[in-house]
Amino acid sequence: MNKSEPAKTLSGRMAQSVTNRYGPAQMLWHYEHGLVLQSIYALGKALRNDEYLSWVRKMYDTKINDDGSINTYKKDEFNLDQINPGKLLFDLYQDTGNVKYKKAIEILHAQLLNHPRTQSNGFWHKQIYPWQMWLDGLYMQGPFYARWAAEYGTRDELADVVAQLVLVESRTRDPRTGLLFHAWDESRKQLWADRQTGCSPHFWGRAMGWYCMAVVDVLDYIPTGGDWEKERDILIAIARRLTSVLLKYQDPKTSLWYQILDQGAREKNYLETSASSMFVYFLFKILRKGYVSERDISVVEESARAGYQGIVGRMLREDASGSLHLGGICSVAGLGGNPYRDGSFDYYVSEPVVEDDFKGVGPFILASLEAENAQISEKLKSVSAAV
Repeated sequence: MNKSEPAKTLSGRMAQSVTNRYGPAQMLWHYEHGLVLQSIYALGKALRNDEYLSWVRKMYDTKINDDGSINTYKKDEFNLDQINPGKLLFDLYQDTGNVKYKKAIEILHAQLLNHPRTQSNGFWHKQIYPWQMWLDGLYMQGPFYARWAAEYGTRDELADVVAQLVLVESRTRDPRTGLLFHAWDESRKQLWADRQTGCSPHFWGRAMGWYCMAVVDVLDYIPTGGDWEKERDILIAIARRLTSVLLKYQDPKTSLWYQILDQGAREKNYLETSASSMFVYFLFKILRKGYVSERDISVVEESARAGYQGIVGRMLREDASGSLHLGGICSVAGLGGNPYRDGSFDYYVSEPVVEDDFKGVGPFILASLEAENAQISEKLKSVSAAV
């Protein structure tokens, strides 16, 4: 693959913009760094471009020591966010054979073996957030845990991943809208938690985006056929429910999604890029994987393409040097803590909106890869039809 070719695509141009702006000294063992590095590595693999693969390896090698220990990682925090950068370690070990990556995988898996759980057997989001499951956490640990189970672990571990996805949906899904609340407090002690359901008060776009990506990425590691058909069917049914509700709340004018999904153009609410990118990635991927029912393929495809064009047309800009920048990204949003985040509408819409945040850039590259693959597939279909 010619090194100039990636720059012809938006996935390549955005990845090049990131690699031009950041170097190994800036690598953090942080979920959002893991996310953007995962996206660039996926691009490098797709294009067989060692420039991107080498850049990512250099970033990781500032954190992974020869004994597998991870600089700045603290197991005793029991923080699911700290698992997310570990997803790429499987590929790094597979592609290089360097055992330090395998040792680091084992260190992160050891956290999950001892991670505190709710009484219903779901991982706490963090030790500092007892009895709470956040949608975010299913993405942070789910695909890592699923790949561990598929490659090194047990059937029970893989079933545990599926069970946690099912548990969270069952606790956070709103029967009226079908949307998922950001988080659930089993103890119902948090000020943000509904006293009856334990759920937080709003449907935050990026939280649902994390969960959507978790479902479709975990499915990559659930075997087809045999004893696993039940689990696959359960996750595909969840993916279809998510698809239905995403299409319902996609803004008809812009084809994007709002920061608070069901509040539309309410004053101070805004179209948010990271969630929109996550949803587009999810929609394109379920199409590619064949998880969409035949009757819904055309409408889901239209939604995915329109969403992607909405992001490109409204949120992407090119600077004088030709680098790309992605705007409209919610910087951060959480619940509880100090100062206390109450999960109110005013809270979610008051957090800073920023440009080039990795929580938006990573999903945008992944969404771009899927969109570009879909375009190639359409061209191949056209060629085949003409022959």
